[in-house]
Amino acid sequence: MTHAVITGTGLFTPPHAIDNAALVAAFNAWVDAENARRAEAGVEERLEHSSSDFIVKASGIHSRYVMDAEGILDPERMRPRLAPRGNDEPSIQCEMGLAAAREALESAGVAAGEIDLVIVACSNLERPYPAVAVELQAALGAGGYAFDMNVACSSATFAIETAANAIRAGSIQRALVVNPEICSAHLNFRDRDSHFIFGDACTALVLESDAVASAETRFEILGTRLTTRFSNAIRNNAGFLDRVTDSDPLATDRLFVQEGRRVFKEVCPLVAALITDHLASLELAGDDLARLWLHQANRHMNDLIARRVLGHDPQPEQAPIILDRYANTSSAGSIIAFHLHRHDLSSGALGVVCSFGAGYSAGSVVVRRQ
Repeated sequence: MTHAVITGTGLFTPPHAIDNAALVAAFNAWVDAENARRAEAGVEERLEHSSSDFIVKASGIHSRYVMDAEGILDPERMRPRLAPRGNDEPSIQCEMGLAAAREALESAGVAAGEIDLVIVACSNLERPYPAVAVELQAALGAGGYAFDMNVACSSATFAIETAANAIRAGSIQRALVVNPEICSAHLNFRDRDSHFIFGDACTALVLESDAVASAETRFEILGTRLTTRFSNAIRNNAGFLDRVTDSDPLATDRLFVQEGRRVFKEVCPLVAALITDHLASLELAGDDLARLWLHQANRHMNDLIARRVLGHDPQPEQAPIILDRYANTSSAGSIIAFHLHRHDLSSGALGVVCSFGAGYSAGSVVVRRQ
């Protein structure tokens, strides 16, 4: 039987970082101006300031990387400022993908021309068509075929299963999974409950048939399991029908909205059960795991899920956290954790890459270091 192995990873980190203090200062300046406008208009309701302590307590996030900081920190704008690209110029997500993909290919010892499949999987795509994946395929000089997919924060694990199944079936030998997330573009920086949540990043993975892989470090994919359950608790209503339904393109529901407490209560048991059941199907248990590379959305969610899977409070190295400095990077989060925290594992060590989010959706990938 053909086995799929992960042989390379790559990470693109944007050049701009915003710590909580700077983000809070911009938000509070806007709140003060907005409250002054409300007072002048005779509106009694007042908006509340944010604070670094509030952000850390709510999420565990201290900082985030973004494609543009200046526009976000401008109280009159409060959204990134990204210049439009001409049709003959590389798209922003293609450029991000190139950087991450080249690092992943180099670490795998694979030439771009040897890739048979490129999947660009992320929560928001720059355009409907042509596919960013096909653009990236051309920019890299990759072979085979390419397509985009969107399963929100679970996009990476869903793409991993898709690529691994193609390898197992023998239809391809090598695949590239890329996750270019510009989450700052869909975040409402004027919403106190969520203005701190997201950051930007791009990750890449090379998957190969074990028959052709040559990388010294590789992780065999022992199994994948996916689940979805419809929920409106996390939503973004922006879409191509806005112009024909006469919807306001600047309405708050055209950005990220969520019911945070409901998400916590509903998603944590869903994910813990997914991982536990997946392990049991492979005759494994939480005690067998050396590492959990979890989706990086909220520190409290990760701690609870890890505790339920492992059966005890996780040590820092068992369930590494990167959201403190990257924030929530949607589908890229669990892959950043895998990229940065896998090299110390010994041969035979077991781990789980797991992502979860809007949908609801969740994906579990059980791997073993060879």
